[in-house]
Amino acid sequence: MSKGVHRFALLVAVATFFLIIAGANVTSHDAGLAVPDWPLSFGKVFPQMVGNVFWEHGHRMIAATVGFLTIGLAIYLQIREPRRWVKRLGWFALGLVIVQGLLGGLTVKLLLPLWVSAAHATLAQLFFLTTVSIAVFTSRSWTDAEPKIFAGGNGVSVRTLCVASLGLILMQLVLGATLRHSATWNELLPTGLLVAHITGAVVVTIALGITAASVLLRHREEKFLTRPAIVALGLLFVQLMLGLAAYVTRAASPYGAQPLNPMIAVTVAHVACGALVFAATILLTLRVFRVLRVEPRQVGVLAPA
Repeated sequence: MSKGVHRFALLVAVATFFLIIAGANVTSHDAGLAVPDWPLSFGKVFPQMVGNVFWEHGHRMIAATVGFLTIGLAIYLQIREPRRWVKRLGWFALGLVIVQGLLGGLTVKLLLPLWVSAAHATLAQLFFLTTVSIAVFTSRSWTDAEPKIFAGGNGVSVRTLCVASLGLILMQLVLGATLRHSATWNELLPTGLLVAHITGAVVVTIALGITAASVLLRHREEKFLTRPAIVALGLLFVQLMLGLAAYVTRAASPYGAQPLNPMIAVTVAHVACGALVFAATILLTLRVFRVLRVEPRQVGVLAPA
């Protein structure tokens, strides 16, 4: 296993995380249309970075950097990675980042339609999940992990709980993206979407809490599993606190003369922490599928009389 491939995959994942932060800053600063053209900015590659142009064009520059890094990762995997399915995952990541770039262009060309903006934000999270997965698959801890057989029980399997939690978090991220792009900083958030997002937070908290508790109780000796479970729980707590703070600061925002710094900082942190919760949960899920094997139930056969 090449350490270089893993380190480069980590670099791409970290760069993608910073790209998500940059995108959140664009939305929070209401800078989505600060640059009216695409792919150039005011017809230039490097326009004057003033006002909201700094956030919008800066976001484009980070996105371009991530795009080039993803090209490099896909090629690197073809050269140094022996597993064919990981090579294909590299091409899949490249396809995602291309679509993501095109969606970013559409948000400008179509003047920020809600469905495109929400899709752009959601796909960013899915691309981040993909880069994190590649970093996991190319790590030494993944290749050295040994599958273990555990007796099957009557309860819900940890595998099922992990997948359910991952799906619910994705749905919550979609709701969050739709909510953030449904109103600018000087407008009140739609009540229906806000209630749905709060309800989703409760559901995700219960699901991820049960999942992490199941891992900690059933496999307490397996640090390979308990560590990401603890990290996911910790990040979930921080995310809930940031969500509450985001609501309070956002509620005061429509009465300000411009996007207020507390609102910007908290909402950006809320988006970033949501991405980290997603990443910790995919890490836990992949590790669970890597090492846990459920022993098939023995079906009794009646002997002939």
